[in-house]
Amino acid sequence: MGFDAAYAAAVVLLGYLVLGVTGFGSALVIVPLLALRWPLVEVVPLVLLMDLVASALMGRMNFRQVAWPELRSLVPGMLLGCALGLLLSRYLTSLWPLLFLGGYVVWVGWRTLGGPPPATSLSTWLGGIYGLGVGVVQMSFGTAGPLVLAWLARRGVRADAMRASTPVAMLGVALMVLMVMGWQGRLNDALLWQRLLVLLPLGLVAVVLGHRAAGRLPMPQLRVAMALLLAASGLLLMVNSARQLMAG
Repeated sequence: MGFDAAYAAAVVLLGYLVLGVTGFGSALVIVPLLALRWPLVEVVPLVLLMDLVASALMGRMNFRQVAWPELRSLVPGMLLGCALGLLLSRYLTSLWPLLFLGGYVVWVGWRTLGGPPPATSLSTWLGGIYGLGVGVVQMSFGTAGPLVLAWLARRGVRADAMRASTPVAMLGVALMVLMVMGWQGRLNDALLWQRLLVLLPLGLVAVVLGHRAAGRLPMPQLRVAMALLLAASGLLLMVNSARQLMAG
């Protein structure tokens, strides 16, 4: 096994172990690390395809804990957001929105450390706004997981339900994005599918191991782990966007 293959395998194992424990974060771990070795245009479709299967597995293993009413609130906005993100992707070159999104995610992670906030009664319209943001961010930047988790945290969802619900939401939005990529011809690369056949089984094993580890964590510790990862992911978004802004 060459260095690139071993490196990719280690990155995928780490990313999907994180997903299995917390319910999100795989793309935030895998995309920047794989992009150090492979072109980003090759990495993003690969990770989306793996996320599609891994999120389905997570949803199947945690089906009873999924907060379906909260996810249904996101769906109309997500559909509109994906369409809007497709339009904006042709014109949106500024990274400032991603920088501010990272700051917001850090703030939500910090608040989540203090325990679940009281649920708001504004789910009908506020869920639509969050869903719109999820669709736009996923289509434009591929990093909408923290925004889904931020919505669930705002609604006061339990840690186990947050962990179960986020992959289900990302399953839907990843499918939308992949449909667009397929229409654009970005899924026709034979190397993409060769890498997927090798790396996906490793990722699924890591998801199962992470899921079993999470089952042994008390609820307060699981919430703390998710809050810390949420804050770290927001900080990573801020650092990456600020670095690219300065480079540009």
